[in-house]
Amino acid sequence: MKKLRWQPVHHAPVAAAFSHNPDNIDTAGIMVSLLTEKVAKTAGAIGRRPMLLAWCIVLLGAFIFVSGVPFLDIVELKTIDLRFKLRGVKQPGNKVVLAAIDEKSLKQEGRWVWPRRKIAALVYKLTGMGAKVIAFDVGFFEPEGADVSRIIDNIKTKSKTFNINDKKFYRYLETLEARADNDRVLASAIKKSSANVVLGFFFQMNKEDAAHMTQADLDSHERRIQGARYTIEKFSSDNAKEMWTYNAAAPQSNIKIISESTPYAGYFNKITDPDGVVRRIPMTIRFNRGLYAPLSLKAVSTYLGVPISIEVQEDYGVASVRLGNREIPVDEHGNMLINYRGPERTFPHVSVTDILHDAVDPDTFKDKIVLVGATAIGIHDECVTPFAKVFPGPEVHLNVMDSILAGDFLFHPPWAVLFDLVIIVLGGILLAFVLLKTGAVTGIIVMALISGGYIWFCQYLFSNMGQILNMVYPLCVFLAVYVLTTSYKYLSEEGQKRFIREAFSKYLAPEVVNQLISSPHKLVLGGERREITAFFSDVQGFTSISEKLEPEELVDLLNDFLTEITDIILKHKGAVDKFEGDAVIAFFGAPNDLPNHPEAACLACIEIQKRMEELRAMWRDKGKPELRVRIGLYSGPAVVGNMGSRNRMDYTMMGDTVNTAARLEGVNKVYGTYTMIGKRTYDAAAGAIFAREIDAVTVVGKKEPVVIYEVLARRGEETAAMTKTAECYAAGLAEYRRRNWDKAIEWFTRAMEFTPEDGPSMAMIQRCEKYRISPPGDDWNGAFALTTK
Repeated sequence: MKKLRWQPVHHAPVAAAFSHNPDNIDTAGIMVSLLTEKVAKTAGAIGRRPMLLAWCIVLLGAFIFVSGVPFLDIVELKTIDLRFKLRGVKQPGNKVVLAAIDEKSLKQEGRWVWPRRKIAALVYKLTGMGAKVIAFDVGFFEPEGADVSRIIDNIKTKSKTFNINDKKFYRYLETLEARADNDRVLASAIKKSSANVVLGFFFQMNKEDAAHMTQADLDSHERRIQGARYTIEKFSSDNAKEMWTYNAAAPQSNIKIISESTPYAGYFNKITDPDGVVRRIPMTIRFNRGLYAPLSLKAVSTYLGVPISIEVQEDYGVASVRLGNREIPVDEHGNMLINYRGPERTFPHVSVTDILHDAVDPDTFKDKIVLVGATAIGIHDECVTPFAKVFPGPEVHLNVMDSILAGDFLFHPPWAVLFDLVIIVLGGILLAFVLLKTGAVTGIIVMALISGGYIWFCQYLFSNMGQILNMVYPLCVFLAVYVLTTSYKYLSEEGQKRFIREAFSKYLAPEVVNQLISSPHKLVLGGERREITAFFSDVQGFTSISEKLEPEELVDLLNDFLTEITDIILKHKGAVDKFEGDAVIAFFGAPNDLPNHPEAACLACIEIQKRMEELRAMWRDKGKPELRVRIGLYSGPAVVGNMGSRNRMDYTMMGDTVNTAARLEGVNKVYGTYTMIGKRTYDAAAGAIFAREIDAVTVVGKKEPVVIYEVLARRGEETAAMTKTAECYAAGLAEYRRRNWDKAIEWFTRAMEFTPEDGPSMAMIQRCEKYRISPPGDDWNGAFALTTK
């Protein structure tokens, strides 16, 4: 079934036409007339068939629920996480314990990986304390001590060459060899243990990761993981054997001698949902037509002494997974939802070093499943779970084991889909009927009661019965019905005239005025925090230019210049804050939402510099001064809004981002550049512009260095000279930061071969010559400290 794809509708803007043609009253009248006719027809249609529209929305919601929308599905997963937190900690049973390889163990026993002789000692200790099952959430994938054994073999060979026939000598060598073979020591401990030992391994799920394995390797690994096979495998047909979501490319088994020491094994692979959270565990993975069980299920099966079975149906998938006579609820892919008991350390952790040194109560492990796993930072696998963003991997297995032992599962009941559909349809229609008969306040109370009651019901089933109902889709339908019905009443009874007036003003007013018309409460002091790109520009040498012109000539020249810059800024959806003499202050990203504001600002700067080249040619022909503009951009958070007094206010920006942009405009003077941006702006716009990194500077008023870039052209429009200059400059900058002043000068000089009089290269050559004589201190971080604004 195809999923719906919603595409936003974009209406062509007409505000620009009206704003540049204020006398175009007839056009505006026609626009309003058409808009009024359209609104009247829409209101009439809604007035005639309000319940039909309600039915359409609930049926559409039901269709979307059945089809699925990835975004809403992820939101639904987040509601499951919330249900866990609202439920709180669930006290686990007392049959599973974690033997933790923690920071304390590493400090006492040495860094990981430990000698397997130490792991063997751990097996002996746990066996002596009465553990019934020992499961390893660590693998033994490579042999240990092979180099020592090889040396002893060489000694034996040479001894025979030298005719050494001392039997005591050879027995001594054999004793040394046995002591050096830690793999054999561990295998012997596992064999001798009265506890059943379950070895963990993992599957390579991507063919690329298993590409280095030969067929002989795969066959060998497959033989070593037979202890993880399901005892009973049932298929409804031959086609059912091919129905698998999780097909492994290769197993990564334990080494042969250790694998053969126990008949029990299980994989410790986990899967994540689309948002990266581990909420499920695959209860079977297929490899070479064999079905394998996870470490957690195999440990419980061994503990209870019952077989595990799986049944697969052709038209469905995994129909059931059983532990003896007990059924484990799984979906058609074989996934079991994990009923997490709580956050980290909900289960008892016992440090391995305490076990090795007899510093624990012997009854701690008696007749229990002991999972040996790593929790120390840096050596354990971390998972994101509903309770925590950082959660030790071994505790995921503990939660699965405890849930299986207690028979306490999470699951979607068989009737869940039908029930959710009924709730969507009946709840939506009931809400629409009530809203049509009542006022807005009563309507929102009814909606809150219906939505809140459904949320409470879902939470009750989750916390007390482990049943999961869909929460997001019904609530979205309720919200959609509320918005639709309220809009109907607004259009047909209360809002028609106001709608026309607001629509008319929206086409005639600038964006800031639009915002104030639609939100009059914003006509107060204060602002909002927004991500913006601040723009500062200044004319190079304007003071000296102004001294040479008559006041009238200066005004004409300045007006031409400011008009050109303003038009380009507005073209790229920026907002001009103010003019301060020859300086232009603007910003991108407010008040209108502009997700790509760094890119828009950079493209505006490129267009401004191109237009300035054209204007200089025109001014040159007319005998006027040629203006050059320096621009600074910086992206980041700022407060944007109405600032000033209660009687006089300006819509402007404030904050560190604004100050940094102003500083970067001045930094152009140091490097002989004309468009300077910060790293945050560059990172966001790099796909659309060609720029080069200039330096890292510490501007006045800031302690942290700012990495700066010069914008040169649109991406794809850069010249060969620009590219070569940027490459040589980058090499010079790298040598400069390594304090290789001579090499840096060589590269900067080479850059000037492609772009003579390259300002940044000349500035850096002068600085390198200065540093060659008087280098910076040992604490130099590569940044250049500016002393003026």
